[in-house]
Amino acid sequence: MSLPRIHRIHRPWRLAAEASALVIAVVVAFPLYWMVLSAFKPEGEIQSTEAHPWTLSPSLDSFRRVFEQQEFGRYFLNSLFVAGVVVIASALIAFLAATAVTRFRFTYRTTLLIMFLVAQMVPIEALTIPLFFLMRDFGQLNTLGSLILPHIAFSLPFAIWMLRGFVKAVPEALEEAAYIDGASRTRFLWQILFPLVFPGLVATSVFSFISTWNDFLFAKSFIISDTSQSTLPMALLVFFKPDENDWGGIMAASTVMTVPVLVFFVLVQRRLVSGLGGAVKD
Repeated sequence: MSLPRIHRIHRPWRLAAEASALVIAVVVAFPLYWMVLSAFKPEGEIQSTEAHPWTLSPSLDSFRRVFEQQEFGRYFLNSLFVAGVVVIASALIAFLAATAVTRFRFTYRTTLLIMFLVAQMVPIEALTIPLFFLMRDFGQLNTLGSLILPHIAFSLPFAIWMLRGFVKAVPEALEEAAYIDGASRTRFLWQILFPLVFPGLVATSVFSFISTWNDFLFAKSFIISDTSQSTLPMALLVFFKPDENDWGGIMAASTVMTVPVLVFFVLVQRRLVSGLGGAVKD
């Protein structure tokens, strides 16, 4: 008799939670839908004062204007290169650093971890000007290196803190057993520990990829004169004009920018879910 009563009590709360989740999903997805819709709307509907959440005459003119930009392909490749280097480099460095601060005891280890947290609290905008002078002194302005190095630096604190939990979850008995079987520290690191924490690496890589791919501040600040080194967010500036903005082109370019992020999510979604949930178990 008690089980059906508990089921009746919990069911309304479950329905309310599911309805709330659905509403939140719709609210979050609506700007994405409006962006894609505006990209396919003809110019007349975009300029109309009566906005409709649909279009009966979809057009590819906005996408055509985007791909007709001579530097668009170069911007896309630059963004892909910068994001790829940042993801790979930050993942490898964070993996080694997380292993070091978890498995080894050394002086100021706790201080180092606290410094990682403090680094996360500093807003990027406050460091843009000092980074500009630093890149100027190193001769990295107008190069892709001026975008890669800061993004690696800003990705590492979060990645190290997240991977530290994954490395710590791997039992030390497994490491001792590997050493007894004759495995070297290097072999244990790359053939045993690395596959176990790989879901965490994927989770941190997603955040690194998104922040690097969507970066506009560093690209605008460090790429001053050599437009051949610009990244994809800079392509949006072409459609902002003094007299009238090309909103169709802006929405189409934004849609094109979103596609690689969605593809990346689809490719790593299973690893991402297991990484965020904690895939390593004792």
